[in-house]
Amino acid sequence: MEDEDDYKALAETWRRPAGIFVLVDARGAAGSRIHEIQSRFDPKLAATNAPHLTLVGSSGVGPISAGTTVEEMRARVEPIAKAFAPISLPFGSPVKFMQREIVVLPLAPNGPLRDLHERIARSGLPFERAKFTFTPHVTLNFFRTLPRDELKALLAERVEEPLVVDHLRFSLTDDPMPTRDLFELRLTGT
Repeated sequence: MEDEDDYKALAETWRRPAGIFVLVDARGAAGSRIHEIQSRFDPKLAATNAPHLTLVGSSGVGPISAGTTVEEMRARVEPIAKAFAPISLPFGSPVKFMQREIVVLPLAPNGPLRDLHERIARSGLPFERAKFTFTPHVTLNFFRTLPRDELKALLAERVEEPLVVDHLRFSLTDDPMPTRDLFELRLTGT
């Protein structure tokens, strides 16, 4: 958003609660392509975060409670990571998200990604409340209100490379403090 007051209002609406999020980074060719799109349409987003899917923390299940220890998370999620083989998922066409100017690349909400999400949600870890139903996506535009022609151009973009879900990155968020990565688990199942 170009106007500072609009940005502050949006930031407060989307303020992440303190907690631990489970992310899947868009790496390799998909990550490079998404970062290039973000850089063209939302430079602030491109400079703020690497392209990623939030698997746990904002939709379906809220963030893991901030006081949860790394040892407890590892004990509960490591067996899940060992049971899941890497997943390759195609992106859908970009869409506007949640009646806002946010544009995302959607991923299929059912199938192995949902299975992984649900297994973590049922792991026994303490979670905060979720804001939305499970809506897996990677964000392309968040901070800018795009003029009509730019929005049309962004919605016409395609990412042919799949998202490879082969790791889970656990990241502590406590706005307004910067996020802090805690650890990463590889998916090693067969």
